[in-house]
Amino acid sequence: MENPEVPMEQVHEHIEHHAEGAKEKWVSMVALSTAVLAALAAVCSMLAGGHANEAMVSQIKSSDQWNFYQAKGIKSGLVKTRVEILKALEHGQPDAAQQKLDAADEEKLKQYEEQQADIKKEADDDQKEAATHLATHEILSRGVTMFQIAIAVGAISVLTKKQLFWAFSLLFGLAGVFFLMQGLLVR
Repeated sequence: MENPEVPMEQVHEHIEHHAEGAKEKWVSMVALSTAVLAALAAVCSMLAGGHANEAMVSQIKSSDQWNFYQAKGIKSGLVKTRVEILKALEHGQPDAAQQKLDAADEEKLKQYEEQQADIKKEADDDQKEAATHLATHEILSRGVTMFQIAIAVGAISVLTKKQLFWAFSLLFGLAGVFFLMQGLLVR
């Protein structure tokens, strides 16, 4: 998964350029708020990318554990088949060596079952961790989107010279902060 892009540098530079030549004080405030929003967008984007990477790593670990689980199941099946074949061949005449072999095989089967239970638990834990990281990534990605919209609407406010758009920009920025906080609190 990729980091969400924040290609808002040109917009921010454009706003700063307008703020320098503007007579209205609110244009400078738009530039300042846009700078803050851009910084928050960068932080949110970095966190979202980190969680996407962690989700992928956890999913890979889970997949590896499920492969290990299946390998233990195959080994267990082979031992069971061997025991059944040996029992069929002995025709009711077990000797001491055969009984020891059966006991060793039974112990091995028990060991495989215990190992499979541990492996299954670890695989399930890894899957849950991957799901948590992915959910956090999605929340933070929403935050990045809100910050990008806020920056764009801030630019529109400067270009149209309408302060109402700046107010909407700040509202989108607050939505971005909400998603950023929500993403930080997930666990």
